[in-house]
Amino acid sequence: MRVPIIYKKLTFRVGFRADVIVNDLVVCELKAFADDNKVFAAQLLTYLKLTRKRLGLVINFNVPLIRKGIQRVVHS
Repeated sequence: MRVPIIYKKLTFRVGFRADVIVNDLVVCELKAFADDNKVFAAQLLTYLKLTRKRLGLVINFNVPLIRKGIQRVVHS
């Protein structure tokens, strides 16, 4: 999904491309990686700040149980 960004009266029509945004509330970053990488949570936190959303999920599909691959990120 293309997400426009407005920064100091500058408008970027495609600021970044979000994997999934649910009900205009939750930003989901979908990954398939072998180890736990903190870079993906930091990337999602940046997306939350840019979109002014509070909740995001990093979902890793490279795990035996999907519930073990979900990381919740909250921007306060």
